[in-house]
Amino acid sequence: MDLSSGSITEVSTQEYADRFLGGRGIAAKIYWDEVPPDVGAFDAENRLIFVTGPLGGLPTVSGSRWQVCGKAFTTPEQFSYCNLGGRWGAELKFAGYDGIVVQGKSEKPVYLFLHHGTAELKDASALWGKGSMETRETLKEELGSSARVVAIGPAGENMVTMASLTADNDSSGAGGLGATMGSKKLKAVVVTGAGKKVEVAQPEKFKELRAYYREVGRGQWEYMSRWIRDPFHEFKLVPGPEMKKDPCYGCLGRCPRKIYEAADGRKGKFFCGAAMYYQPWSDGYYGDWNEVPSDVPFYATKLCDNYGIDIFAIDLMLSWLQGCYKAGILTDGNTGIPISKMGSLEFIETLVRKISLRDGFGDLLAQGMWKAADSLGPGAKEQIETVGYQSEPGLYPWYGPKLYVTNAFPYAMEPRLPMQQVHEVSFLLAKWAATTYNLPGSYITSDVFRAIARRFWGSDLAADFSTLEGKALAAKMIQDRQYAKECLILCDLLWPLTDLEHTEDHVGDPTLESKFLSAVTGREVDEEGLYRIGERVFNLQRAILVREGHRGRDFDRLPDACHNLPIEYDHANPECLAPGKDGEVMSRKGTVVDRQEFEKAKDEYYRLRRWDVASGLQTSANLEELELGEVSQDLERRGLLARLHQA
Repeated sequence: MDLSSGSITEVSTQEYADRFLGGRGIAAKIYWDEVPPDVGAFDAENRLIFVTGPLGGLPTVSGSRWQVCGKAFTTPEQFSYCNLGGRWGAELKFAGYDGIVVQGKSEKPVYLFLHHGTAELKDASALWGKGSMETRETLKEELGSSARVVAIGPAGENMVTMASLTADNDSSGAGGLGATMGSKKLKAVVVTGAGKKVEVAQPEKFKELRAYYREVGRGQWEYMSRWIRDPFHEFKLVPGPEMKKDPCYGCLGRCPRKIYEAADGRKGKFFCGAAMYYQPWSDGYYGDWNEVPSDVPFYATKLCDNYGIDIFAIDLMLSWLQGCYKAGILTDGNTGIPISKMGSLEFIETLVRKISLRDGFGDLLAQGMWKAADSLGPGAKEQIETVGYQSEPGLYPWYGPKLYVTNAFPYAMEPRLPMQQVHEVSFLLAKWAATTYNLPGSYITSDVFRAIARRFWGSDLAADFSTLEGKALAAKMIQDRQYAKECLILCDLLWPLTDLEHTEDHVGDPTLESKFLSAVTGREVDEEGLYRIGERVFNLQRAILVREGHRGRDFDRLPDACHNLPIEYDHANPECLAPGKDGEVMSRKGTVVDRQEFEKAKDEYYRLRRWDVASGLQTSANLEELELGEVSQDLERRGLLARLHQA
């Protein structure tokens, strides 16, 4: 869809699927082909790519996740992505499409309506200025309750750096792409499927695999809720109904994704960190909960969803604002925001509104916390580290490499927090910690942990958290697997099956993804072949980032706080326990990521990737081997390819 001209073109997915499969792979290839590096995030030539995977719209397998990719107004402006759930992606498959690519700019607000094989642009002037959730409900009233809607709110319209998208089932997508959507004057994309069934090539094999997965599959949260406090049950005070599950389409429903009902009758998704981010602040402000303030965390979440602003960006901003307030840098008076009432409904309403509308001090905050701190001076910048942040623009301090040592690589190399990659290590370590504390129902001993590490991460050393040795191979294997997962696109809370509860050795099954893919497409792909696709897509994204300014080794770095500020606490593992040499229990409290050790580990990593060790740049041999010859030629022409691969 070209918003400038209104023209529509249909392209076969098969032009991309052989090498890039779906999801992030196809999106990255379209982006590589069509978005030159000098194109800005808000330029008409930028693309906004809505894409599903080959398992979308199918039952049981939890494969109806979908992604939005494009260039975001980050620092620097670069390729970004977000991953959403709910039912919008499945509806797109039912309409007969794998993705939508949007380019150009409209002169007036519009929304795209895709229905019964027809795509048309419709006037959205009356919707401009409305919240994303309001927009969704308005369009459903007009077009039918079965219509699936993804929309932006005022934050996206005003091109706020951390603007997000909100879809059906309150699914949200961050990465700054809400601002890209707003720059195109695209208010929403509405899809009504024609009831097309998603066909599979080998239905009997698919049925067998579904039965097996239903038997062994389990959600990470479902398992860990046995011995971790489940705060989601504690939000609704008695009297009141229990929150109802709200699984994404085609999912087993084994996660805490639920619908919360507030005292005033408002309902909405309440899930994970997005649900919890304001709860500690409201606790601190109101004290013991009573019937009114118990809903404040929910209202805070829905404010962000409706204005279309990234909850996690707001979460990071709160402690920094409080630190600046205590240091006398910011006041209620010089910001127009009641920072002294942080934790109240009044505060969060004012903050989110001012940022989204770029009103007063909110205009500065709309540029992001780091740019705001730069403008306010050294004291404000110091507060970012003083309050305990371990990040730089685009990164968050969760599952950081001071405890989850393997995560040093994805933290250093991705344009935004790669939650899928960092979860693979952190989920398993949490289960090991449960066993270490002798909590009921836990089964991941150090021996099991090492066995899983050998199968999924390449060696016993990957299970020794006292060293960075063995972590380069583990990181590569995790990245290749997770990029394949991002192409399929599978749910992060259920895949991969790293461990199985009801087997003798508890070692999981890494072959299941490729078996499902083979049954659905009829194209035989084994585990190694699937990871090969993941490796190809990872290298394609690396080439995109290099073309947009990333310069290899010197840019593959961690925030200074990772090397200078020792870890004393982790939100999921307060004692910072981890398996050390030979599985012995150790604590990483008081440790940092050793800078020299990380540089040495990067040497090994680049060798494994067949990149140039000195520069960290890709080589023609590496790219040609991955069937990325056109990428190699482009980088060579730009002088961005390593001349000599150093063994």
